[in-house]
Amino acid sequence: MSIQRATINDLNSLAELFNSYRIFYQQESNLEGAKNFLKERLTNGDSVVFIAFDEGNPVGFVQLYPTFSSVSMKRSWILNDLYVKASARKKGHGEKLINKAIEFAEETGAKGVSLETGNDNITAQSLYERIGFKKESNYFYYFSL
Repeated sequence: MSIQRATINDLNSLAELFNSYRIFYQQESNLEGAKNFLKERLTNGDSVVFIAFDEGNPVGFVQLYPTFSSVSMKRSWILNDLYVKASARKKGHGEKLINKAIEFAEETGAKGVSLETGNDNITAQSLYERIGFKKESNYFYYFSL
């Protein structure tokens, strides 16, 4: 297995994975929309994406978005998207993608990596905690349109 930072040359493979990721979260399939969305992110440098390959086949990705902490005056990364194809799960790809994200955060001098997951996503929670993520209990998160 290998992991590399995605470039515009990976757009077709990445778009297929991203489309599957969205379907996993009960969204309508939209391969062209996925391709356009990712092309914009990659072209504008809005996000950093790492893609995992197993025997040359794309099997998963992780997408990071930058944010900043005013208090620490440092960049942080939001691990917004993580996906591994069903046929490639339970082989360590997800863990390796997350570790690559953490390594990238360290390389960029970031404060850290944050993520969120659903209360019912026990599998992901156990993976995150095994890697060293700590469940936040001191803050409430709010959202508005």
